[in-house]
Amino acid sequence: MSRLLAAALTVALAAALAVGAALGVVALLEATPDQPNTPLITYEQAGQGS
Repeated sequence: MSRLLAAALTVALAAALAVGAALGVVALLEATPDQPNTPLITYEQAGQGS
């Protein structure tokens, strides 16, 4: 019975740790500022003539 209890506690602890890590990652991703969407290369627009 004690092995079953130890296994259940281990599973519960692992699940709590996984949820905590996931919440931490989400908090870190939301804390970083959005980067501007500027292109690295720009091309000049050519005229429409042939």
